[in-house]
Amino acid sequence: MSDLTGIERLKLERALDMGGGYVLGFSNRTFGEFFLDFFGIDIWDARYDYASGSKANRIRAFWKQEGNYLVGSVLQTIFENWQEFGGHGTREGPPEEAVQIAKRLVESAPAPDLAGIVTINGDTSLDSLARSVSDSIARNEPEAGLDRLHTFAVKYFRSACEKHGIQTPRDKPLHSLVGEYSKALRATGQIESQMTQLILKSSISVMDAFNDVRNNRSLAHDNEMLTRDEALLIVNHVVNVLRFVQSIETRASSPTPVSDFNEDISF
Repeated sequence: MSDLTGIERLKLERALDMGGGYVLGFSNRTFGEFFLDFFGIDIWDARYDYASGSKANRIRAFWKQEGNYLVGSVLQTIFENWQEFGGHGTREGPPEEAVQIAKRLVESAPAPDLAGIVTINGDTSLDSLARSVSDSIARNEPEAGLDRLHTFAVKYFRSACEKHGIQTPRDKPLHSLVGEYSKALRATGQIESQMTQLILKSSISVMDAFNDVRNNRSLAHDNEMLTRDEALLIVNHVVNVLRFVQSIETRASSPTPVSDFNEDISF
């Protein structure tokens, strides 16, 4: 759970206009889409049930259930895209005190872990890999988890590719898996914005470089290790890409969203 203080929660509730059960200008539909599209999270899941089940109460449950990094990342995404998610009324931007709270949450956690990444085909071996990476992060030694993270990413993208009918021979490297998966998403219209396409395209070269890091700068072999800060940067980027893939696959397998009828009722 996050370590938000009572005062911080009050400040965030004020920043997000959470009176009456609402959250900024989100409707029920756009609220659910925000969490699913950006973080692969079903905010309407029973684990976030609290009191009336309104949007505001689900945010409160989310703060209680999830860790600092994820909570801070959600807040930062809203604050950094204020005109899209919160730019209404007379306020031109989020309150600075709320921005600083989100920053504290993100910086107080060394990196996101893989616990929230749901396996695509029920591959239980990913669970032990995720724990190994998380243990390295918990010890504040992210550089020690790069080899396991690379293995996790390969297995995860192999599963994603197989789901889309893409051949995945054992010798196909990680960046090739990412490239073919991205191509399949574009071909099926599952990604639309040019920005998203550019991010995925850049991820191909990033994953190619990750192959080299795994072979030459991790514990996979007798290598000179990366610095902690560089390892954290790599872990963060790779996990964010994995979370995006999860959001795509979750959306593709989710039932048709509930109708917008009465979607603005907060409780």
